[in-house]
Amino acid sequence: MQAGLNAPAKRLRVFVEGGGCSGFQYGMSFDEKKDGDSELVSEGVPLLIDATSLAYLDGSTIDFDDGLHGKGFEIKNPNAQSTCGCGKSFS
Repeated sequence: MQAGLNAPAKRLRVFVEGGGCSGFQYGMSFDEKKDGDSELVSEGVPLLIDATSLAYLDGSTIDFDDGLHGKGFEIKNPNAQSTCGCGKSFS
């Protein structure tokens, strides 16, 4: 599927929001760039991250685990003081 010539390009947005069992949780969606977003490219994949989330995610890596017990996307965050068992929330 191809976007129209005047349609804004959607990119993968990675964000942090309140919630989850540890206080904060990670999220991902496809979105258009907004004022204040940082645009990053990792291994050819363009990413959008808002300023608040960037402070929490600085130094993080995102992996995709598709093994036998794979959980899908995994965020390894060196800033997290603790994480839950599911790997989707942290404090």
